[in-house]
Amino acid sequence: MELVGFKSFAKKSELHFATPITAIVGPNGSGKSNVAEAFRFVLGEQSFKSMRGKKGEDLIWNGAVKLSRQNRAAVKLIFDNSSVGGQKLLNIDFDEAILERVVHRDGVNEYSVNGSQVRLRDILELLAGAHIGPSGHHIISQGEADRILNANIKERRLMIEDALGLKIYHYKKQESERKLEKTKENINSVESLRREIVPHLKFLKKQVEKIAKTAELRAKLVALYHEYFRHESAYLNRERVVLAEERRLPSEDLKKIEYDLARARKVLENSQEADKQSRELLEIEGQLRTLRARKDELFRDLGRLEGELSAEKRLLQRLGLEEKNEEHRTIAWREVEKLAKEIEEQTILEKVKELVVNFLMFHRQTPNNRTLQEASQTIEKIGKEKIISEERLQKENTNEKEFLEKYNELKIAAAKEKDESRAAEREVFRLMTAQNEIAGKLQMLRVREEKLKTNEEEYKMELTEAVAIAGAEAIRYEEISDETVRAQFVNEPRQAQTERRRELEKIKIRIEEMGAGGGDDIVKEHQEAEERDSFLAREIADLEKTSQSLKELIAELDEKLTAEFKTGVAKINAEFQKYFAMMFGGGEASIEVIREKKRKRAKLEEEAGLFDEPSGVVSLLAEAAAEEEGEEGIDIRVNLPRKRIKGLDMLSGGERALTSIALIFAVSQVNPPPFIILDETDAALDEANSRKYGDIIEELSKKSQLILITHNRETMSRAGVLYGVTMGSDGVSKLLSIQFTEAVEAAK
Repeated sequence: MELVGFKSFAKKSELHFATPITAIVGPNGSGKSNVAEAFRFVLGEQSFKSMRGKKGEDLIWNGAVKLSRQNRAAVKLIFDNSSVGGQKLLNIDFDEAILERVVHRDGVNEYSVNGSQVRLRDILELLAGAHIGPSGHHIISQGEADRILNANIKERRLMIEDALGLKIYHYKKQESERKLEKTKENINSVESLRREIVPHLKFLKKQVEKIAKTAELRAKLVALYHEYFRHESAYLNRERVVLAEERRLPSEDLKKIEYDLARARKVLENSQEADKQSRELLEIEGQLRTLRARKDELFRDLGRLEGELSAEKRLLQRLGLEEKNEEHRTIAWREVEKLAKEIEEQTILEKVKELVVNFLMFHRQTPNNRTLQEASQTIEKIGKEKIISEERLQKENTNEKEFLEKYNELKIAAAKEKDESRAAEREVFRLMTAQNEIAGKLQMLRVREEKLKTNEEEYKMELTEAVAIAGAEAIRYEEISDETVRAQFVNEPRQAQTERRRELEKIKIRIEEMGAGGGDDIVKEHQEAEERDSFLAREIADLEKTSQSLKELIAELDEKLTAEFKTGVAKINAEFQKYFAMMFGGGEASIEVIREKKRKRAKLEEEAGLFDEPSGVVSLLAEAAAEEEGEEGIDIRVNLPRKRIKGLDMLSGGERALTSIALIFAVSQVNPPPFIILDETDAALDEANSRKYGDIIEELSKKSQLILITHNRETMSRAGVLYGVTMGSDGVSKLLSIQFTEAVEAAK
């Protein structure tokens, strides 16, 4: 052992324990007991009182006249850790184990093993495996020998468990209990987190279910869109081809007629015989041309208005369905902000209540963004424009009829006259008649073309809306290549396509009502929340599994403690009896595991009072209160030879000292520690008992190294090496060592 600045050992001092028994001697106050305290210190003792101090600073050399104080105290203990029988003393992979503890004046402690800094717990666990501790059975100071006799049954049990090397189980049990408590806290914490997630997870689950239903509707919508677009595309393509084909011949004929008519008109205009009838005919022909141009413009306007009217009616239908579903009513954010601002300005609760009620009533009567009223007004406006256009068309038709009547009158008059001079007029009449017929056909074709144009516009709008609602997949449909199937599509009644469109509108409204926005984010959040919940569930399962394992480990440790303790007690009893008999020349001694009895505080007085029992009966009942069992402990039983003494209380001081020494030695021999320190435990022994004491320590030295701090000559005579501790005027402890033979001479 090496001491530097520890208590009175101001300078570096070394003690080598190379013999089975080493004795440390010296006058009172020289500092020899500081050696025992140095052992306690380096082995991790935390009670400064047991080292005769109040704080860490008290263990550091405090200075003298010639030697200044130091700022740290250090004790180093070096063990021979080479393998014996294939097993090392301390469980580290070094042949020499160096334990060191340093305390600084600020109270900071440092621990190291072979130069590596460690925790106190690491030191204690390392030593526990070798049955060594800072204040265990192997370090017995003067006055502490009797402690095992004076201790209560629980304290005795702890001492004996320490001596039996069971402290390691206590460390493991305490660590397991600490982990178990921490695990319970973690379980509660994780369960709390999971409870917090559950409501949000339920909400997200409903949202995801809604999104799933929306996805189903969207898939159905996409399929219906494909069918609708295939039919509509086939119809529009076919109608476009048919109209082009039907228009081709009339258009060609009309061009020829118009050419001939222009030439005939020119002939008629240049004719010297042109008269009033000819001029009137030319005037009618010009007016009919202008009228037909106006009619064409009106037809185009009517087609446009019909398209707009159809779109607005679809919107009105959708808004009507949305209005029926109050749950999905949307209120403009500015309206909510306005309400919030008004509420902030109020101080009276009734006024706030009135504001909220009015707000709800107003928006209950006001549908979504584009209101039904607005849509109805737009339809009404378009309807009026359509009526005006129809009236104008009707007027033009009337004018056309009047012109045609005049035209027919002139034609009849011209037919009655056979004069060759009227040939040009007859040609004009013929051409105008053919022109009227072709114009009628072309006019019907224009109506169909305007209708087709309206259908094409609606088709394009539907494509755009399909992408917005159902994505690009909705317009990725396959065109019909089979002519037979295409013909079936074309010849299908338009009412079937109208029904498809109505079904499309219904599905689109349902999708809008269910809210299709932010679906991916919600699904992702739900997935993350589910993963988090699953993770927490696994955490709880793992923690509960850990908790169960810890409980099983604690139960197993308790079982081992109980079993090894009982086995150890039996071994101690055998040794205790042997050493007791050696000390007293016979007699009996043993330790016994008992359970402390505690008296229950019975409520018998109250119960007795119910029956008006006399006070004496109540007193007897109270004394008869049942006893309950407390904690297990150790009781010591002795029976001295040739004396009727069977209890510790009847022993004299010397007898108590011998009994305690016998028990301590017995305990130490069950699981012998590598060393035992006895600090003046022989001080109260007379010469005869000192010889017995000497015999016993020689017996003990066969299993453990003994370090004896003593004044007893008999004890000194058993040592192989003597260390003498002296102290000069400077208060510094110094060491001297002599061999045994020299110690005998010095003792004489």
